Amino acid sequence: MIELTRLNGSHLAINCDLIKYAEAAPDTVLTLITGEKLVVLEPCSEVTQRTLDYRAAVLRKAWPEAASALIAKSAYDADERVRSQERKASGE
Repeated sequence: MIELTRLNGSHLAINCDLIKYAEAAPDTVLTLITGEKLVVLEPCSEVTQRTLDYRAAVLRKAWPEAASALIAKSAYDADERVRSQERKASGE
């Protein structure tokens, strides 16, 4: 499950396997496979990243031999996010 924030600031945990799609309109609207819609503060990219991080954590726990590769991938992705934000901030 991933933790997200409602527009009113309250936190909620969502089973990310139930997310059918996420759209930015301009707030992030999550549509679950049940048809329920949730509006959250986090951008779509953050919802995606939290989902990937959660799934990587599940794999690390279920498949300990792959833990070092998954940790390295997570570190690489975090570094890429920082670089991307720096490029956006500098106007590149």
